[in-house]
Amino acid sequence: MSELKLKSSLTMDEIEDNFKDIDFFSSVMDGLQEALAFEKGKAAADTFVRKRSLPTVNVVEIRSALSMTQKAFAEILGVSCRTVEAWESGKSTPTPTAKKLMFLIQEDHSLVQKL
Repeated sequence: MSELKLKSSLTMDEIEDNFKDIDFFSSVMDGLQEALAFEKGKAAADTFVRKRSLPTVNVVEIRSALSMTQKAFAEILGVSCRTVEAWESGKSTPTPTAKKLMFLIQEDHSLVQKL
């Protein structure tokens, strides 16, 4: 197994200084306690819970509405043609980011020219 090496413009002293006042264990414990309180219905008033809802997209419909080939659509989205094929056939589902991008394109076709 190879060792992971990260590069930074900061010195080790600067990195340590940035984290000197952070108690990671307490932060994790606080988050877990908030989650438990939320689950029990006793969340504090300042606890916010955000549930991401992803837009529903029909890849075939969006691509067809744009009169694009799978290859051209894949290039716009930055994925392979096989990925678009898999989405359209139901073998896989788009990533959350891809869903959001396709939803935006569906709502405003002019975005294709900007991409």
